[in-house]
Amino acid sequence: MTTDSSRTSTSAPGGGISTFKGQERALRADRLGTGGLLLSVLAATAPLMVVAGVMPTTFAVMGIVGQPLLFVLLGVVLILFSIGYAEMSRHVHNAGAFYAYISRGLGGTAGAGAALVALVAYNALQIGIYGILGFEVSGLLATYAEMEVAWWIPALVAALAVGLLGWLKIDVNARVLGVLLAIEVLLVVIFDVAALADPGTQGLSLHAFNPDTLTGAGVGTALCFCIAAFLGFEQAPVYAEETSRPHVLVPRVMFLAVGGVAVFFALSSWALTVATGPAAIVGTAQKQSAGLLFFLTESRLGATFTDVLHVLFVTGMFAALLSFHNVVARYAFAMGREGLLPAAFGRTSGSSGAPGTGSLLQTVVAVVVVSGFAIADDKPVGDPTAPVLHLFTWLGNIGALGVIVLMAAASLSVVVFFVRRGAAGAQAWRLVTSALAGIALLVIAGYTVKDFDVLVGAGPGSALSWVLPGVIGLALVAGLLLGLVLRARAPEKHARIGLGNEAFQLDKAASS
Repeated sequence: MTTDSSRTSTSAPGGGISTFKGQERALRADRLGTGGLLLSVLAATAPLMVVAGVMPTTFAVMGIVGQPLLFVLLGVVLILFSIGYAEMSRHVHNAGAFYAYISRGLGGTAGAGAALVALVAYNALQIGIYGILGFEVSGLLATYAEMEVAWWIPALVAALAVGLLGWLKIDVNARVLGVLLAIEVLLVVIFDVAALADPGTQGLSLHAFNPDTLTGAGVGTALCFCIAAFLGFEQAPVYAEETSRPHVLVPRVMFLAVGGVAVFFALSSWALTVATGPAAIVGTAQKQSAGLLFFLTESRLGATFTDVLHVLFVTGMFAALLSFHNVVARYAFAMGREGLLPAAFGRTSGSSGAPGTGSLLQTVVAVVVVSGFAIADDKPVGDPTAPVLHLFTWLGNIGALGVIVLMAAASLSVVVFFVRRGAAGAQAWRLVTSALAGIALLVIAGYTVKDFDVLVGAGPGSALSWVLPGVIGLALVAGLLLGLVLRARAPEKHARIGLGNEAFQLDKAASS
């Protein structure tokens, strides 16, 4: 990998958005304020899906009572990560976010590798959710409408709806996400209050925050489960070009997001332990599985509230689908603009200013993958070996691994970027926090690869334990090879990697 000492951080007039070669080469500025940006990134965390899905699974599979403490510890790690990441966002405004930052620190070839990893990882995260959404909608229709509908039908309908919304203005998307997110959070808060008001046999016990609860072989894997719940906060820089003051709004939103998510999930997972009693949470989660939250709400808040919760579980997943879709479309846009994908992806569409070609690409990929799993599905939906469940677990964990690797690489790139600029002294404390975060993230990535068979529910000798994480490895190798080819055959394109719209502003200045 090479570093690019000739790269400079320049800003275009009007907050870094150039109109050179036509507005279609730039995302529309001033679409998002603090609220819209915050809602866009928080929707990807899918709070209800985490509380109803991730938390019960972590309690049941890992047997770790101290899950609330894990969320606090991971919050600290991600705050440390965000310090350097946020500072980087003040210098680089690019819809490519991760790969743009990595390009600035580690060079264009490394940036190309990161770009392919990001494209694969976020696609995997988004498409995996279609599996659990289809599964849940199929169950709801069977329960409340006495209709037998194959899971892939609502999944494909959702894919088309998400694709349509992806062509609209980002501020319209933000309003849709905001409404869905607000309702999700409200319902979870109502459960939290009800659980604390009506605790289990051990009362308002704080035992789940005791460090002794984090002993045992399952802690590393539990970290993998829990860090996946945070994914979304790191997306804020993707929207930098669509804000009026990216150097102010992006860091602000990242800290608000990671801090809010850490507190919210720590309190909600603690509420689950209070509702059952810390001594009973693992056994109850193993018995109820993904039905744990609904089991606890029905006894405290009634059947009607629980029914509404089931419906909002679906709308929350839809919000996460739309959020990840927007991110994938913008990565494709940034890559097309810089020559890592065909130029058609580097143009926005019509009056909406949305990256329409990237949106279309993501929709097509999602439909193809969902259709492939549907064709392979010859088992009842409730069967634990049904492909619909594999769609969620396999792709979700592939995506999570990819983002963890990207965060670790971004932490390293922050250190290199400021050292190369001669700012190591002025940025010393940020470099220390980035280095600490990078080490912690590499440890979590190591546990993720080591325990991948547990994460996807495969046997210890299963080929899936190396084939699935190998997808991220292949994406990285393919991206690095692409970067090397561009450096050898098209050095002008290689020099643009990570520059984003700034490259076109430089071209304009050179031609004037």
